[in-house]
Amino acid sequence: MKNITAICPGSFDPVTVGHLDIISRASKMFGNVIVVVMTNTTKSPCFTVEERIEMLRKTTAGIENVSVDSYYGLLADYAKKRNAGAIIKGLRAMSDFEYEFQMALTNKKLNPDVETVFLTTSVQNMYLSSSMVKQIGSMNGDIRDFVPDVIQDEIIKRLQERAR
Repeated sequence: MKNITAICPGSFDPVTVGHLDIISRASKMFGNVIVVVMTNTTKSPCFTVEERIEMLRKTTAGIENVSVDSYYGLLADYAKKRNAGAIIKGLRAMSDFEYEFQMALTNKKLNPDVETVFLTTSVQNMYLSSSMVKQIGSMNGDIRDFVPDVIQDEIIKRLQERAR
């Protein structure tokens, strides 16, 4: 699979150690991994797309076959545009699977050349989500175990600003 480009999509609002774990593991499986910040119209983001891109660049700087991009539109179209053969999705629990399975089938219908690969989260990150990080951080809780070291201060600052 080292000759396949994979896409690791998400809103990454903010980036968590769980995201970084999935990205890192995908980078060992595929020759090129594009982490793409997607716009989710059902969510109200805490960080701008540009800020999320910068946080991802900082956290993935040491992984040489990972690049970061953003896209507003259908993931299947982005995969075609980038000639990607795989979409990487992390699964925390069975509750994630039903939605992600539906999305995988839809993406396959829209772009028959792309496969969705599910990676189960590491045990230590099973409960972790960006929403949980935002909730804890906005109440001045300690999120240092949940977000990459290199971006902790900026995430904490933003979440505390928003809570005021």
